[in-house]
Amino acid sequence: MHAILTQKRPDFQAAIDHLYKEFGALRTGRATPALVEDIAVSAYDSKMEIKGLASIQSQDSKTLIIDPWDKGLIRNIEKGIRDAGVGLSPVVDGTVIRIVMPPMTEENRIRMVKIMKEFIEEAKIRVRGVREDSRDLINKMEKEKEISEDEKFKLIDEIDKLTKEFTNEIEGVGERKEEEIMTV
Repeated sequence: MHAILTQKRPDFQAAIDHLYKEFGALRTGRATPALVEDIAVSAYDSKMEIKGLASIQSQDSKTLIIDPWDKGLIRNIEKGIRDAGVGLSPVVDGTVIRIVMPPMTEENRIRMVKIMKEFIEEAKIRVRGVREDSRDLINKMEKEKEISEDEKFKLIDEIDKLTKEFTNEIEGVGERKEEEIMTV
């Protein structure tokens, strides 16, 4: 494998890793810490993510428990979740915040699939961007006589194959996530 392919593979993988992160924040009807962990909350005169202020656990498939390490931040965390616009209603229960997931309606599921498809398209755009950067680098190397014209075409072909491989993986991940969202 040529050095360019080895160098660019992590960039392709980064697009898929980002897609998984985006998918983690999508509501599928199940309670997962990823739904709230990246929500910004006012704490200590700055904005901090909930995952840096509290432990987040799934009590069961419909309930999240947020246990702040500093109990004085409980109201700030509750307000941050309410203001985040994620459709969750936190309830302060003593020293913890309890979030019971509302049932997903068919309309919500369709909306989530639409958002998910936007994430998929963004990931594909990232992959194509890496492909274009790679092609530019290969063309530059050929102009500077670092590689031959034959090697240039071979590398471009390999980059195209890598792009197709990662695009297919993105589509497969999307199909699985769509099925998960639409399952009642």
